[in-house]
Amino acid sequence: MLKKLFSLIAIFSALSIGAFVYWAQQPITEPGHAPIDFTIEAGSTVRGSAQQIANAGVPINPVLFTWLARLTGKASRLKAGSYELKPATTPLSLVGQLARGEFAQESLIIIEGWTFQQMRQAIAGHPALKHDTERWTEKELLAKVAPDFKAAEGLFFPDTYLFAKGSSDLQIYRQANAQLLKKLNDGWSHRDISVPYRSPYQALIVASIVEKETGQKSERDMIAGVFVNRLKLGMLLQTDPTVIYGMGDKYQGQIHKRDLQTDTPYNTYTRAGLPPTPIALPGDAALAAALNPAKTDALYFVSRKDGTSQFSDNLDDHNHAVSQYQR
Repeated sequence: MLKKLFSLIAIFSALSIGAFVYWAQQPITEPGHAPIDFTIEAGSTVRGSAQQIANAGVPINPVLFTWLARLTGKASRLKAGSYELKPATTPLSLVGQLARGEFAQESLIIIEGWTFQQMRQAIAGHPALKHDTERWTEKELLAKVAPDFKAAEGLFFPDTYLFAKGSSDLQIYRQANAQLLKKLNDGWSHRDISVPYRSPYQALIVASIVEKETGQKSERDMIAGVFVNRLKLGMLLQTDPTVIYGMGDKYQGQIHKRDLQTDTPYNTYTRAGLPPTPIALPGDAALAAALNPAKTDALYFVSRKDGTSQFSDNLDDHNHAVSQYQR
């Protein structure tokens, strides 16, 4: 009788183990099911983590999931953070995901030519970020990200940034600034030595102007060449985007003669040399153009109204081009 009882226990145990192993390898949700977001809070035990996953709507047995984490030796390695349960995920693969800290990935796109203010608005409006810097002044933000600089404009590289859901927005600022400085300093070490910039920052200023002036990417080298020629000759840059930047909120989509005559630190019609800071976030092509501009005699350019520009070596030709394309 005792032997029969032990046999029944052994059979039941084998069936239970088999069922547990089978359960651990089956998809938690059906194919085509929408992903389910869940978060594990910092300091959670394995049992607490399992309960938080279930409470978020993941159809999983917290007790079985706790035992699975313990049996696989990963119970103490589950990482706090925000996750996404995708279709076809099994309990076993979910344990591995949590142990590796494969958080739910979000993305933020920063566009070439945006101003720093536009970048801040995009970051502040992203629902997946933790907005730690939202109430900081520009000066407070710079103290944490780029303390060697007095103005934030132009110091962040336009790109697509991936981050774990719930990450601090400060992470994006630091990533974008680090990427910009690396590209700028690498480019500076390979620059055309004839460019008249005294520092990488001056090259960044020119790159930002090139970014805002260019309709066709293929013309960036030429436009940079025009500005370099003007700087070498001591000519006024006379570029509208700097005037517009200096106008701030006063700019309403049109620029008038009086605006060109109203002096601001950014009015390159009234002030010689470069403006005090960049006027936008330049991308790769604009940085490359500013550091290695086209070899040209052109001193002027005007829009042909089709996205391209007409370049001229002298004022007479430029005035003729203005009459032809603008009037």
